[in-house]
Order: sequence, then structure tokens, then C-alpha cells
Amino acid sequence: MDVFKFGLRYWKKYAAGGILTKVMSCVALGADLMLPLLTSMFINYVMQDNEPADDNIFSFLLSGKYGAIHSMELFWTLAFLFVGLILLKEITVYIRNIINQRLGLGLETDLRRATFHKLMELDSDTISRYNTGELLTILNSDTIMFKDLFCRIIPHMFDAVFVLVTAILLLAGINPYLLIIPVILIPFFATALLRFRKLAKQNFTVIRANNSNMSLTVQENIEAVRLVRSFTNENLEKEKFNKANQKIKESYVKQVKLSSSFEAVFSLIRQTAYIGSIAVGAILVMNGYMLIGYLVACADYVMKIMQFVTQINNCMFQMQQQLVSGKKMMDFMSCETKIPNGEVSARPIEKVHIQIQQGTMCIQGKTVLRDINLDIPYGKKVGIVGGTGCGKSVLLESLIRVHDLTGGAIRLNGKDIREYDLDSLREKFSYVFQDVFLFSNTIDSNIAYAQPDISRQQVYRAAMHAQAHGFIQHLLDGYDTIVGERGLGISGGQKQRVSIARALLREAPILVLDDSTSALDVNTERKLLRDIKENYPEKTLLISAHRMSSVVDCDEIIYMRDGMILERGTFEELMAMDGHFATVYRIQETQEGAVNFDALAEAERGA
Repeated sequence: MDVFKFGLRYWKKYAAGGILTKVMSCVALGADLMLPLLTSMFINYVMQDNEPADDNIFSFLLSGKYGAIHSMELFWTLAFLFVGLILLKEITVYIRNIINQRLGLGLETDLRRATFHKLMELDSDTISRYNTGELLTILNSDTIMFKDLFCRIIPHMFDAVFVLVTAILLLAGINPYLLIIPVILIPFFATALLRFRKLAKQNFTVIRANNSNMSLTVQENIEAVRLVRSFTNENLEKEKFNKANQKIKESYVKQVKLSSSFEAVFSLIRQTAYIGSIAVGAILVMNGYMLIGYLVACADYVMKIMQFVTQINNCMFQMQQQLVSGKKMMDFMSCETKIPNGEVSARPIEKVHIQIQQGTMCIQGKTVLRDINLDIPYGKKVGIVGGTGCGKSVLLESLIRVHDLTGGAIRLNGKDIREYDLDSLREKFSYVFQDVFLFSNTIDSNIAYAQPDISRQQVYRAAMHAQAHGFIQHLLDGYDTIVGERGLGISGGQKQRVSIARALLREAPILVLDDSTSALDVNTERKLLRDIKENYPEKTLLISAHRMSSVVDCDEIIYMRDGMILERGTFEELMAMDGHFATVYRIQETQEGAVNFDALAEAERGA
């Protein structure tokens, strides 16, 4: 029931339209259920010369006003009424289907929007509990599947119940003995239905998991195509794909077998009910308890009962798949972000002053930051260096609350950043992540991502300061060049420069470069950093790097290891200290390249 309540939160918006379609269904199905009665009247009173009997809602046609019994006048009266009911049914069904499809598309759009917005709200740690294939399934396949529950399955079941109740009443009106066989078969039907419903739900859970795994496998290979080829591991990936593909096949084959068994059992029940009811009707006709025309109506009603009983069976069977999808969506939508939003707006703040006081952070039981203390007034240039895993990126990400500190506080102009509205807080930062991402769009659109309507001249300016304008001009279509997903088509250093241009164009007071110049040669990096400092002198600049040369001009440099600050000071102060920073800097300058920080750390511990 929880899944239904979850769906009703979104469906209630379309409740009025849903009620209208139900009314139209009743009209269409009611017209269809009247046709067997007219057929029986053709046989009883047009083809045969029976005495009129007040035994159905159309008996008033036998008064002689609409034609005498066994006459062409009565034939045409019944024929026109028959055609009129058919037209009423078809027109009503046509309009109902159009309305229902529009309602369904609206609900599907709302569900997809809601799940996507939820994805945007959740923190990175919560999202990491889902693999990409699972997320794609929730945002796409599950929304379609769950929409079907309210726009197809439940309406079909409503139709079936309406037909069953009406047909049973009409049969009872003709002769109550016609219900004997259907009543006897009800326990067999109910037992089979409960058994198949349980098996169907289990199988649909497996199918969904296999589909998610297939989506993940394909998505990973699309993104890692160059890596796979460089390792000549195509055969390994083909084998992984084949296994995932085979699992999907096997789960669907199992579903086909289950569906076939399901259909066979209910077909047997249906045929038994049909033959049994015809036999009972024939006995009633032969003993004079019922006119022969009603035997035809009886056969038609029994077939409709069996048809819609089968429809209920199929709907119950398919509903299990939709309930599985709905449960996954409900669980996803119930996730709470670990980064709650604040209420204070940071937008009025122009000169941002950052203070980190005894900052500590634990992620999944591991301490990644320990007792961090930093004071960064507006305009200060701070360099952060250290080996892989020392906590540089986590420290910078904590400023925009990708992660929250578990101890201590980060203050922005004296106020804890957790009190600020997330959007307004993050607007104060132009962040360039070390894992560069470019959208599958033009270079111009990627640079102007924060301000899509900005002038091309301003895009040029940002690209020039990021040292990207030169190489962009030499591309075939210049700034209109389409880069592939994740920036395929341009080099790593070019991607980094485009992403830096994107950050500069945002014009935020704080620029964060998180190891985002690692793919640049030393000369280009120095020129880029010098250009930024000269043209954006008022901005706070936070640089995380492995190369010591990247931070030599910073106002303060901090050297980190194991989440702690080991050394801090200006470049001259650190070199005079002759500690870890100075040692690494001299090695890098001698080798003109990066040093293995982890190996150096081990050597220092040994010493």
C-alpha cells in the first residue's frame, strides 16, 4: 500500500481527468454489454415469432410502437439501435484513450522530473550508493513502468470489475442458474492468481536488476572505450557484456515460461466456464425455461466474463513489475541528503572571508581531515600541496559542502557555512575539479555554462586568460566545435584550459583550482597562473597541486599529509625551513617533473 500512496501523491494532480476517463469507460462498456441483449431480441422476436416478455431493458421495443414482432420494421429499429450503440462505444473509447494517454504522459513527465530533481538535491555520498545503471533505470524505465500502473493497469482492472459486475447482473436477470459454473470456478481462479502473483513479483525483481546491470555495463564501456582499447581488452569486455546479456535473456525466458503457464491455467478455467455455462443454458432452453436467443446472449456474456477475468489476471501479473519499479522509486525519493540546506543567503556578501577552525572529517569511518586551521581573507592566494590521498581535494570540496565537516567549523564572514543556502554559498566559488567534465556541446557553450546568454567577446576574454583561445582558434569550427561526451576530441590539457575558462567566466569571488593544471606543461601553467593573478587580482585563489612550482607565488602554502597540515608559510619561509616542502621542491626542480609523494613519505618515515 505504501507504493500506491507514493504514486497517488503525483497522480492526484490528474484525478479529475482520471475520473472522467472512468465515466467514459462505463459508458463505452455499458453500450457494449447491451449488444448481446439486442442480438437475443433479433433471434427471439425478428427471426422467430415469440410472445413478448418483459425480461430486459429493451422490452419496451416490443410494444408494437416500434414495429410488430417478426417484421422488418422491428428489424430496422433494432438494427439502428445496434449500430448506434456500436458508434457510441467506439467514439467514447477513442476520446477516452486520447485523454488517458495525455494524462499518462503528464504523470510520466512529473515522475521523471521529480526523480531528476531528487538526484540534483542528494549529496555525493548518498548518490554513490547507486551505480549508474541503477540511476538510469530509476530515472527512465521505472518512471514509464510506474506510470503504466495508474494509466493502464488500474483503469483496465476498473473496466474489468465493471464488466464482471454488470455481466453477472445481466446473466442473473436472464436466469440465475447461468451463474452456477462461474461461481464453482472462483476458488480455483483465486488460488492460481495468488500463486502466480508471488512468482511474478520475484521474477520481475530479477529482471529489473539484470536490466540495471546491463545499463551499467554499456555505460562504462562507452566512457572507457579508449582505456579498453589501449589495454587491448575488448575480448574481456565482450565477455562481460555477453554474461550480462545472457542473464537478461534467462530472466526473460523464465518470465515467458511463467506467463505461458499462467495463460495455460487460466485458459483452462476460461474454457471450462464457457463450455459449462453453454451446457447449462442449453438445458434451460430445452426445458423451456429460456428462449433460444438468450442462449446466444449467455454465451456472449460468459465469454466477456472470462475475457475480463483474464484481463484482471494479466493486470495482476504485470502489476508486480510496476510495483517493483514503484518501490525502487519510492526508496530513492525517500533518501535524505546528508547536506541539509541552510536558510541564510550568502548573496549580499561581496568580500568573502573564509575561516576553518579545527576542521575534522571522517568518511566511512576513515579520518581524512585532522585539526585543520586556516584563515583566508578576501583576495588571498593559497596553495595546497601534498601526496595523493593527503586530503587536498576533500578540504577544497568541503568549502562548497560536497562533504560536511564532522568536527570543527568552516565560517564564511563569521557565520558557519551550514547556515547558508547552498545555492547562494556555491555561487561564491568558481570551482575547477581535477576530474574535468565537458558536456557534449560546443566549446562556446561549455565555457558559457554558468551564463548561457553572455556575449562571445566575454567568452573570448575568459578563454584568453585560461590560455585556451589559441588552440580553440585552430580547431576546424573554432568555438563552435562540438566536443564529445566528457570532452572526447580534445587533449587533457585542452580540456583543463576550457574548464578553467568556464570557471573564470562565472566571475565568482573565489577561484578554486583543484589539481586542474596537471596536464599542462610547466611554461603554459606558469603563464596561465600569472595571467589569472594579473587580471583577477582581487579574487581569492585556492590552488591544489602536485607540482610545487604551481604554488610558489602564493601568499601562503600549506603542505599536507594524512589529512593534516605539516608545514605552512610563504615559499621563502618553507624553503628556509628546509622541511618536506623544500625536499620535494628540490627533487622536482632537479627532475623537472613530479615526484612520487608516497614513496618520499615512506623514505622520510624510515629516516
